[in-house]
Amino acid sequence: MSHFNDFNNAQVAKLPNHLKQFIVAQNYEKYTPVDQAVWRYVMRQNYSYLKNVAYYPYIKGLQRAGLSIERIPDLQTMNDNLGKIGWGAVTVDGFIPPAAFMEYQAYRVLVIAADIRQINHIEYTPAPDIIHESAGHAPIIADTDYNNYLSYFGSIGAKAMFSAKDFELYEAIRKLSILKEAIDADPAEIAKAEKSLRYISENMGEPSEMALLGRLHWWTVEYGLIGTLENPKIYGAGLLSSIGESATCMHSDVQKLWYNIDTVNYPYDITKPQPQLFVTETFQNLIDVLEQFANTMAFRRGGTESVMKAIACKNVATAVYSSGLQVSGIFTDMGISATDEVTFIKTTGPSALAFNGKQLKGHGKDYHADGFSSPVGKLRNTSQPLENFSLTALENIGITLGKRAELLFDSGIKVEGIVNDIITEKDKLILIAFNDCTVTESNGNTLFKPEWGTYDMAIGEKIVSVFNGAADKDAYEEITLISREKTHKITYDDKTLKLHTLYKTVREIRESGENLEQLAAIFTQLKTDHRQDWLCALEILEIVYHKKIYHQLEREIQVYLEIKASKEPDHTKLINDGLHVIKNPVSQLLVED
Repeated sequence: MSHFNDFNNAQVAKLPNHLKQFIVAQNYEKYTPVDQAVWRYVMRQNYSYLKNVAYYPYIKGLQRAGLSIERIPDLQTMNDNLGKIGWGAVTVDGFIPPAAFMEYQAYRVLVIAADIRQINHIEYTPAPDIIHESAGHAPIIADTDYNNYLSYFGSIGAKAMFSAKDFELYEAIRKLSILKEAIDADPAEIAKAEKSLRYISENMGEPSEMALLGRLHWWTVEYGLIGTLENPKIYGAGLLSSIGESATCMHSDVQKLWYNIDTVNYPYDITKPQPQLFVTETFQNLIDVLEQFANTMAFRRGGTESVMKAIACKNVATAVYSSGLQVSGIFTDMGISATDEVTFIKTTGPSALAFNGKQLKGHGKDYHADGFSSPVGKLRNTSQPLENFSLTALENIGITLGKRAELLFDSGIKVEGIVNDIITEKDKLILIAFNDCTVTESNGNTLFKPEWGTYDMAIGEKIVSVFNGAADKDAYEEITLISREKTHKITYDDKTLKLHTLYKTVREIRESGENLEQLAAIFTQLKTDHRQDWLCALEILEIVYHKKIYHQLEREIQVYLEIKASKEPDHTKLINDGLHVIKNPVSQLLVED
């Protein structure tokens, strides 16, 4: 990716290729004057309300992240500012797979959806947008304890095993969010997508590690409260960027519970307001709970149940032998002893071997194109694991390069062939390759035949870890996961373009303080040609109200908006909230908290 723009930011520059593939250009010029007005409206609302309930100094936080209330942030400014606190930011197209999202966090890079919500979804949008990501997540990122939690969460989330169903769910959510934000969406298509999403989410079965971590993420990063049960403050981005819910969540009918490991038992519904919220006393507690959960995960536990999670996920996963050898591929089978120990593992389709996250030379998925299988365990009648044998100790049991050897495992698996290669890493034996090799189970079942070529036998007494994805992702190139569904691009008709011009002119008048005499004519044009619009009229009212000029025009707009608010239920709250912020200015919104 030679054209890759790292914004001169150290964190962004460190991103591996399999993450860079999701990055899209922000294309700042595509934001219309209406988009800019939507940003400013939401941010003024947020600030007016959040200054009392947000956990952190909102304006200071915004400034430290390179954001302002006045206009949509540009990525370069954000990176210049975030770089000072060891973070970066990139823009992506809508939803990206959860594991990739987590990994970005681990690299300390904020992922921001490049699009902004349409004006008709101004209060809440199911699709990720730049308001949610930057106004919700970015302002708190300067808090060291919090950003440590975020990156630690990312490193653990990136290893979480998901189920085959989780991936179907992600695709269904992405599809629906794109349809809902499309200008020309067919209602029948939306209904079909909603039905499909409902069906998948009602038939998820046992929640996977990723689903359970998703709950912890939801109840902290998105919907978290901090402080005391009686008087908590908001730090969750979902609450901070949804004007509707940040106000109602403090009501007493929304139950407040202490945040602890039991929170993992509370599923959430992305489409409804939350029935309860969780309060943490400190951000350190978030790290402690996460650590408790991580101890139950396959990447720390290994063993039989973890390999079973890999088989259930039907996607690429990695199993790690106690020797350090990593096997990546789609796991399809395993052997289990009478005492529930793993006796062999098997992948199907392109597989790869790695050590310490780096692919072994000659052991990529082209070489292991049809899968990989290997015993796990100790050799019979040996006291120490095979991975600890020195070359001399190997010779003592008849394993010498170029000579025929026979190995019998505790499990009864027998490997017989000519030793072709012995690979060690960091004083551990990790692989022996055999030619002319036969592998059989104790019941006589054949696992490998000489005519199949070289037999690469992985070495390790146990499977100590199993995690999601390939060990060396860049070598394995998991570049297949990008969704085919792309966000729809918008073309505007003449009438809409004329409305954009009016918004642009109003902004120029407000910022320069000049040409105020044009406002009356603009308002007349709005009334005649753009009756559906309410936000531009609000912006004109804001100017004349604060400048204390054109009292007649001010009264006219006030009446126009009040009538609109009473006749158009969709706009009632938006207009009234807008009027409230004009009449109760937060000291021009520029004073530090």
